[in-house]
Amino acid sequence: MVKEMAEEAPQYVVRVGEKEIIIDEKTLEIIREYLHRPMSLDELAEKLGLESWEEAYEFIKKVPAWIIWTPPALWKYRAGWIKRREGTRE
Repeated sequence: MVKEMAEEAPQYVVRVGEKEIIIDEKTLEIIREYLHRPMSLDELAEKLGLESWEEAYEFIKKVPAWIIWTPPALWKYRAGWIKRREGTRE
């Protein structure tokens, strides 16, 4: 889900149950840590503020692959690029 902010880059939100997790540089760093080192789903849930490993599993399933593999340092640039691209379609 994409939430538009006035004149800002879009915010990407992943809904897990009743919670909404905003994808930002900090969240991407946690995801990257999960991908590149041994980390249980329980630990991932704790770092993301989720209730259980089941919610962490649902979160990982819902995040698009292109977001998962975007380096945190490029996140702001990529989100801005998408906003500019979508603006030219209107």
